[in-house]
Amino acid sequence: MRVVVQRCKEARVSVDSAVTGAIGEGLMLLVGVTHEDTEKDAKYLADKIAGLRIFEDEAGKMNFSVTDTGGAILSVSQFTLYGDCRKGRRPNFMAAAAPAEAERLYDYFNQELRAGGLQVETGVFGAMMDVSLTNWGPVTLLLDSRG
Repeated sequence: MRVVVQRCKEARVSVDSAVTGAIGEGLMLLVGVTHEDTEKDAKYLADKIAGLRIFEDEAGKMNFSVTDTGGAILSVSQFTLYGDCRKGRRPNFMAAAAPAEAERLYDYFNQELRAGGLQVETGVFGAMMDVSLTNWGPVTLLLDSRG
């Protein structure tokens, strides 16, 4: 599983001009699932993200997590994180999990974040979405459950 984590001041996602999820300060997540991923991968990343210390304390050091700050999460499914661009000019998405399994693990990942007490907003799995955010810092990290 891969997740692009972006610390944000605000973020929103809409489908057909209707907002499906919006947050203030917190984390914007782009979430990709591959064939070998399991609930263990989803739980590992949910726990990692909930505790990731990327929010600044009074001294300007990154010492607080989204959990510590009471921030929210906007989670958006993103199969293109498994796009392979090494050959040709068109990405190959063979490494992305089949939609049914990807959606199951994406939902499980979001449930794990919520179980940790976080507010989680989402897009619509498989839909064409418009995503906007104000990246704060900017701070952007790429996490992968496989190392």
